[in-house]
Amino acid sequence: MISYMRLGEISLLTNDVVKLADFYKALLETNNDSKDEVHQTIIAEETMLTIYNDGSVKNNDNQNMCMAFTVDDIEKEYRKVITLGAEIIEAPTKRPWGAVNMSFYDPDRNVVYLRSFSADK
Repeated sequence: MISYMRLGEISLLTNDVVKLADFYKALLETNNDSKDEVHQTIIAEETMLTIYNDGSVKNNDNQNMCMAFTVDDIEKEYRKVITLGAEIIEAPTKRPWGAVNMSFYDPDRNVVYLRSFSADK
């Protein structure tokens, strides 16, 4: 029997669950109909993202992790991220391997990458 491990979810620990969850619901264009201030689960496609306040104070100095989402239309998503008020780290930039990547900070200063593998970009 082959054993494998699958990623079940990514959980972001935060001091402000509602603020961070609202940002990701807008970014992922999904809604969980929750305003829970302690724990929210956001499901988009087959990825589960949880936003959680475990009671400890967060320093928002998140230098050791980032998240990447693959998108169809990087320019559309770039405009959305700007509308959401996120601080852009790098605007959409074509990479030598053909992907177009961009990066920004979420409200807690987690680094988020968006990438597109469209042949026409």
